[in-house]
Amino acid sequence: MTAPLAQADELTVPELVGAVYAEAPPAERQRLLDQLMRPLGLLSLAGIAGGVFAGFRLRAGAALPAFDDALPFGPADVVALADHAQQVSIESVDALAQMLSGSPLLSTSAAAALLLAVLVRRAARRGGA
Repeated sequence: MTAPLAQADELTVPELVGAVYAEAPPAERQRLLDQLMRPLGLLSLAGIAGGVFAGFRLRAGAALPAFDDALPFGPADVVALADHAQQVSIESVDALAQMLSGSPLLSTSAAAALLLAVLVRRAARRGGA
């Protein structure tokens, strides 16, 4: 195992998602939030990070708000969101791998590269189990 992946074992996937969110430009933050919120209902969102994501969803109706509205969320809020999304639908978090690999805006992010490696490795382990 390489040193960065060994260090990633000490971090949880939600913590890595929070780190990616902290480094991401606004448009990529919106895509991250969209992917993480997709499997969660309003009641579920109300229980995460003091309900900030439920308010976010309510302001938008069926669609998510413009990415400028996503900026007030801190990495800790996104860690909580990713943790809950992972419990509801691990596939929704694993799908971040496709988003990360196709994003030129995140291609220079060490956190994104580490998250991508962890997600790919996790999917491979699940596929072989």
